[in-house]
Amino acid sequence: MITSVFKKSTPLNLILVVILMLVFFFIKIFQDLPWINSGALIVKKGGLFFILLGSIFITNFVAKKNGLSKDSSYTMFFCFLFLLFFPSVFGNINLLLSNFFILLALRRLISLQSLKASKEKIFDASLWIFVAALFHFWSILYIVLVFISIIFHVARDYRNWVLPFIAFFAVGIISVGVSLLFSKNIIGYITENAVINFDSDYFTNTYQNVAFSIYLTVALFFVISMFASLSSKLLFLLSSYKKIIASFFIAIVIFAISANKSNDLLIYTIAPLSIMATSHIEVKQLQLKQELVLGILILCSLFAFFSQL
Repeated sequence: MITSVFKKSTPLNLILVVILMLVFFFIKIFQDLPWINSGALIVKKGGLFFILLGSIFITNFVAKKNGLSKDSSYTMFFCFLFLLFFPSVFGNINLLLSNFFILLALRRLISLQSLKASKEKIFDASLWIFVAALFHFWSILYIVLVFISIIFHVARDYRNWVLPFIAFFAVGIISVGVSLLFSKNIIGYITENAVINFDSDYFTNTYQNVAFSIYLTVALFFVISMFASLSSKLLFLLSSYKKIIASFFIAIVIFAISANKSNDLLIYTIAPLSIMATSHIEVKQLQLKQELVLGILILCSLFAFFSQL
């Protein structure tokens, strides 16, 4: 029953995901009511919602445009469910913006398989990654994905290897200019955030620990499923799936080494995991099995969300 609702991509499914996201977003932000009296905070909350929504739509676009999913709404729905595991991220503007720019970069890198405008795509992706790093420094590790993509598709042209460095200097020059204009210490910001910390004792309550454990179990299930089915994927899609897998593990590294650790940092894993989950659910199998997987995931995400309020 549940799987049949999202089996097709329709305007109704799009509206349903938007309404669900809006409902749970408001449930979370109404935990802290003083923002209602501030026009600036109301605008900020609205901006956060649209960034969240934009992230879901970009992930869905990447999956459908590049043949990583069929004509379904599963990717959007999985994005929504995985976001519920970490409700505190709804108010973390730096991580939301950083993840949004990483998704813009991922969109360009996945589409590199077409070999059209490859130089523009490499430069754009690198640029978005360095912009993302201004909001969370260790997201800069996604530049590894740029070089992986170059190796997969356009390694023979030496100019492609230079483009990420040009993007780095472009973002660096603009950042220094903006910091001077607004009297911000960009160097101090980078040195303050470019810190490696492997400590994992950050949970403020038991329910955060439980949500983390459930999410890790779910992620492990879908990652194993992806590796198991990789050999059956169409040959021209293999590089795209490999980039999705690489993106997921880069996200795990970012979570592992970042200072000021929290479950919110796992937001970088949501897009690749949603695409892997979609790949699993769309494989031909008994509908009862599909319903069971989706049903358990819905229950887990709802429990994680409401237990952390």
